[in-house]
Amino acid sequence: MSREALVAKRYAKALFELARDKGVIAQVENHLKIVVDTINSNKELDAFLKHPGVDSKAKFSVLQNAFGHELSGLVMDTLRLLISKGRETVLPELLKSYVTVAGEALGQADAVVSSMEPLTAEQSAEIAAKFGQITGKTIRIENVIDKSLLGGIQVRIGDRLYDGSLSGKLARLEQSLKQAQAL
Repeated sequence: MSREALVAKRYAKALFELARDKGVIAQVENHLKIVVDTINSNKELDAFLKHPGVDSKAKFSVLQNAFGHELSGLVMDTLRLLISKGRETVLPELLKSYVTVAGEALGQADAVVSSMEPLTAEQSAEIAAKFGQITGKTIRIENVIDKSLLGGIQVRIGDRLYDGSLSGKLARLEQSLKQAQAL
């Protein structure tokens, strides 16, 4: 695990505990997503925040002007702390770690479901229920369209991949045929 990931995980745990105490776990997650998505979509803001020559007060002032009324005090305080410590680059990793820590504590897991076509609400619910039984957690589905699958789905929960795609089955068949030829 990288140093940045370790730092982000430490901040995420502390932020989660504060959010849990105040009963705003989901709100903090949503606000962190807003900040990270905004920074990722605005290259000028990203460059400004990463520039070592810019004073931390100026960086926080820009964020405060951009998000001040939109974000909770808890998230703004976290941003202020990160910027004052020169750790604004850990924000994306902080979001990932926060989602993981919150999910573990609440018995939730995020699943990225890759399919050739968009899933219906019924299909998403069915997949969430099936993998909820497997993992023992409440599953939140994010559908990603991947035309290379040819059919079926791939489900990634954390670092586990459940491959029920046609392209995955063909690859496994090819592998077993190669092994049989080697014998």
